Amino acid sequence: MKRLSWKVRLSLGLLLLSAALYGAHYLIYRDAKHIFIYLLGDIAFIPVDVLLVMLVIHGVITAHDKKLMRKKLNMVFGAFFSEAGTELLRQFSACDPRLDELRAHLVMSKDWTDKEFLAVRQRLAHHTVSADASRADLGKLRAFLLAKREFLLRLLENPNLLEHEEFTNLLWSVFHLGEELAARQQVAQLPAKDLEHLSGDITRAYGLLLGEWVSYMRHLRKEYPFLFSLAMRTNPFDAAASAVVR
Repeated sequence: MKRLSWKVRLSLGLLLLSAALYGAHYLIYRDAKHIFIYLLGDIAFIPVDVLLVMLVIHGVITAHDKKLMRKKLNMVFGAFFSEAGTELLRQFSACDPRLDELRAHLVMSKDWTDKEFLAVRQRLAHHTVSADASRADLGKLRAFLLAKREFLLRLLENPNLLEHEEFTNLLWSVFHLGEELAARQQVAQLPAKDLEHLSGDITRAYGLLLGEWVSYMRHLRKEYPFLFSLAMRTNPFDAAASAVVR
């Protein structure tokens, strides 16, 4: 005979305990009417109780959980941009034939508001990002991505990223680019067709990286002004960028 699960056993135990307590109440006071009045009142309150739990308590808990999840994700984003993202932007932008169209809009200041960050995201949404692999230092890019391979794999294993599809797509695109470069014994003097293929891979990663970078910079400005200060001074799109405070 199949053994009952602990949930079933617990439910039966609680029901038996309730019946025993009601039986004891009747034996002591001999007042069935009183028992049924309060029993009906308790049952009538159950829908209200469920409503409160669903709409109020569940809403508060969900909001709190989302806040914690967002905080964890921002920590992951920070690690990514500190370890790899900013350098990748620097190398990707170096092979962007339309960089001048973006540069002026991506040099940020401490006075930027949410409205200005939103305007940049909208501009990026209507801008066709492109990259020319023939302009890139593919040997340097290959070495960098191979050095960050384990770091990227650890990020991809993070279960919190399931809540952020765009960032996961970014990691996969960067990881794929690294795999493409690693699969070639040498990346100098590649044929035009191969450079065209790599240009597509770089463009995909570059476009996703730009959007996530702007969102991350907005987060830093709002939550961590001291980190935003350094990020501004090392902005890969600022030709005059310098970590030295002047």
